[in-house]
Amino acid sequence: MRIRLIFSLKNKGAYLPFHHQYILAQFLKGLIVKGGREEFFNYNYFNFSGLKGQTKVSRSGLHYYSSLVTLVLSSPNEEFMDYLLEQVFDTPKIELGNLILTPEYTEQEIEPTLETSNKFVCISPLVLLTPSFNDESGKRFINPDTDEFSDLLYESTLTRMERSGWYSQEQMESFYKFQVVPDMNYVNKLREQQKKFARIYSVYDMDVKYEVRGYTLPFTLYAAPEVQDFVFKCGLGAFTHKGFGMLDLANHATVQRTETYKFKREGFIPYKAQERTRPSESEEKTEEN
Repeated sequence: MRIRLIFSLKNKGAYLPFHHQYILAQFLKGLIVKGGREEFFNYNYFNFSGLKGQTKVSRSGLHYYSSLVTLVLSSPNEEFMDYLLEQVFDTPKIELGNLILTPEYTEQEIEPTLETSNKFVCISPLVLLTPSFNDESGKRFINPDTDEFSDLLYESTLTRMERSGWYSQEQMESFYKFQVVPDMNYVNKLREQQKKFARIYSVYDMDVKYEVRGYTLPFTLYAAPEVQDFVFKCGLGAFTHKGFGMLDLANHATVQRTETYKFKREGFIPYKAQERTRPSESEEKTEEN
């Protein structure tokens, strides 16, 4: 399930750093621990986007000017999702970087039908490598149109699927067809414009800071529907539980894509249509400019 968590922004014009996944990851981890359910303390089969809204760029980062901002959360585990959302709505004032937020309501995305071939966009950066302590390998650039790029994503995806215990050995053996084909027209266009589709991001794991290279680009994934469903709900690549590798379908019509979910702040006044914000491919390009 994929849930859109909508916050009201109390201090318009406040900002987050461009690369703020680690701030969101620390916030969500704190809520998971705060709730006290130890079975979820190290649960890794969830994913989340960057914080979306109407933004302007400055040297400080992304300044948010919309009344409402959105965070997309995703996991196949409804019990975990409800547990996490309960902690969010028990926190009426949330400070993320310089932003002051109040959780308002939730929407559930209507699950799309995934085929053996789907074109995706990244709504958070895609990380290929997991570095070791005092190791620079996580920052290595890998050209998206090479076999290595696709092979690394295949290996990490199949490893996570096997560890989940959700699939039989027979199923796992049937998932050998897997190919990531980036949209090189998009990549080359950015290169011509001297814009970046790959950047260095900070990740914190067990209080240790790592630096990794993340990619933000459209691509087509060829794989079994079960694999497509897994990456759509759990993310693709490394550090997915830290907010990396969240995907959305490219050119997916936004009309009637959501339905009301059960979490809502008491007394919340429904939003105006023009204030509503949601992730989009165009918003993802803001950081690259």
